[in-house]
Amino acid sequence: MAHPLIKYTLTKQGRQPEWLCNEAGAFKGEHGTPANKAGKLPRFGAPQDTIYLGIGCGDVDPDGTPDGYVGSITSKADLQAYISEVGSAAGYKVVTATVTGVSTETTTGLSTAWNQTEYSGGLSTSTTSKHVTSGVGTVATISGSAVTKVVVVTDTPSGSTTVTTDTPIVIDAASTLSGVSTSDSVGIVTTTDEISGVTTTTTTTSTTSFTYTDVTTSRSTSTSSTTTDGVTTRTDTVTITETTNYETSYDYPAEATRLWDLYEAVNA
Repeated sequence: MAHPLIKYTLTKQGRQPEWLCNEAGAFKGEHGTPANKAGKLPRFGAPQDTIYLGIGCGDVDPDGTPDGYVGSITSKADLQAYISEVGSAAGYKVVTATVTGVSTETTTGLSTAWNQTEYSGGLSTSTTSKHVTSGVGTVATISGSAVTKVVVVTDTPSGSTTVTTDTPIVIDAASTLSGVSTSDSVGIVTTTDEISGVTTTTTTTSTTSFTYTDVTTSRSTSTSSTTTDGVTTRTDTVTITETTNYETSYDYPAEATRLWDLYEAVNA
């Protein structure tokens, strides 16, 4: 019995079809891609609106196929072409986290200095220069958007008031902000009160779009103590680690080889 390499969807109940191969080495749920074309009437409804790659448990019946069966792939070349098409549409990238900077802050002092209720001296701190390295590929960037300012102006017969709320963009200190652009939207509400008259509230909301490099900083602390002649000295070492995500091109031929080798092993 052959085990075909197939394209399929989930069942109407949102489960993997029972006619997928369960033998060791078989795969399913690989390289999901939208089943419906943008701007067209949907051919598939949820939860069957994603097409996956998997291995079936038997030959395809020419007289009819089960619900969820979309098609078969019969050659490694066709498999690579299909994965390339899916990956290009989805923007496949390989993201590798790389440690790109390490530095330390070391604080030393007698235990009595560490245990002060109100610090009055006795601790010394030294900092090493950051050791910088680089990764392979292009530094990944992340797109963001946030409300950065809200201005509310209230006009009444007795006067006008303005309340401004600023919210700064917050990114990791090691990251780099770029591509900043701001758009404003204005909302006006007018109310009438028989006693106080007309009140107009104008709210201007500023939304900022931006990108920033995918760099994160983490800190870890280690503590050690030494005692000499009854005097205890404590040392705290803080290690600051900077990690950068790098993007490289997706290796479509290697992925096609991986899946095709699994397919051939199941059929051996």
